[in-house]
Amino acid sequence: MTDTAYKLVDGDEWAAARATGEYAGSAVDRADGYIHMSTAAQLAGTARRHYAGQTGLLLVEVALDRVGPTLKWEASRGGDLFPHLYGPLPLVAATRERRLTVDADGLMRFEDGTVGWP
Repeated sequence: MTDTAYKLVDGDEWAAARATGEYAGSAVDRADGYIHMSTAAQLAGTARRHYAGQTGLLLVEVALDRVGPTLKWEASRGGDLFPHLYGPLPLVAATRERRLTVDADGLMRFEDGTVGWP
C-alpha cells in the first residue's frame, strides 16, 4: 500500500470545504458512506470511468498518515484495494491540488498543460 492517495473533487465543493476545514465528500461518497480515493496506479481508470466529460475539477493529493483511523483499504474494481475514508477528509491532509478537466474520452487535462497521468 502507499502513503499517498488521490481524490478528484468538484472545485466548488472543495472551495466550500475550506470554510469548515474538512471535505465531507461528493454526493456519491455520501450515498456510499465513505470518501472514494485512488492510488496513483488507479487514478487514470477512476477518471475515465467516473469523471469523463467533467470540468471544474481538482485533483487533490492526500497524505494518508494525516487522515486518521477511518481509512480502510477495500477491494473494489478488479479486486484492487482502494483507499476509502469513513469520515470527512481533513484539509490538513491535502498536500497538493491541481486544476483539471476530464475529456469525453476520460483523459485528464491539467491546467498547466499536462495531459494524462502519471
